Amino acid sequence: MAVVTVPLANVLTITPRSRLVRIDVARTGFQFQPGQAVLVGTHGQSERRPYSIASSPDQTRETGLLDLLIAVEQDGGLGSHFGAGTPGTVVDIEGPLGSFTLAPPISHKRILLVAGGTGIAPLRSMLDHMLRQLSPSRISLLYSARRSEEFAFIDEFRRHAAAGVLELHQTVTRDQDASWSGQRGRIGRSHFEAVLHDPADTLCFVCGPELFVAESVATLKALGVPDAQIRTEQWAAK
Repeated sequence: MAVVTVPLANVLTITPRSRLVRIDVARTGFQFQPGQAVLVGTHGQSERRPYSIASSPDQTRETGLLDLLIAVEQDGGLGSHFGAGTPGTVVDIEGPLGSFTLAPPISHKRILLVAGGTGIAPLRSMLDHMLRQLSPSRISLLYSARRSEEFAFIDEFRRHAAAGVLELHQTVTRDQDASWSGQRGRIGRSHFEAVLHDPADTLCFVCGPELFVAESVATLKALGVPDAQIRTEQWAAK
């Protein structure tokens, strides 16, 4: 895999517990598939950490920016792999890597994206690409976060839902705020039943912590989705 040295273009607060790190790759010709990741490290250090790419290839070609959704550390920073973590900071990126991709052609009538927390990052990449380049009949997003303010990119997804190109379902697992009128609780059978309209002809992409992914896959299988139609990406919860 190629290693390129590039600057951080911007660091945006996207939720209280995450930041959108935008890396300037305009002059690199960097290419990737929706759903893939990159290894990132401060320039010159040998250790790099994988992060899923949150922008689609289409967005990155248009803007010259590679989007990464980063969960902040306890001290509120981005961690040692981003150096000072400010615009202009130089980092090394290696990649792309990962097999969690759309892998066309996609012939299924329905697509279901299932995200837990920052697992939304590669699914956002896939969603944007599908809406631009492919024509699946229906796309649904089932998105779980701890609290209502922790849904990254939610305004974007709501616009897609309002336009009728995305079926959006959200649930919070820890939020006791009475102002939240949506669904609550861990994603379970009832949540999947609400979005799984044709199990035999639905291609599913699930991304999030290990337990979240394992439980989601078990439920999808129990509801009749064939193994070959379930693709996953997961990580160990801290």
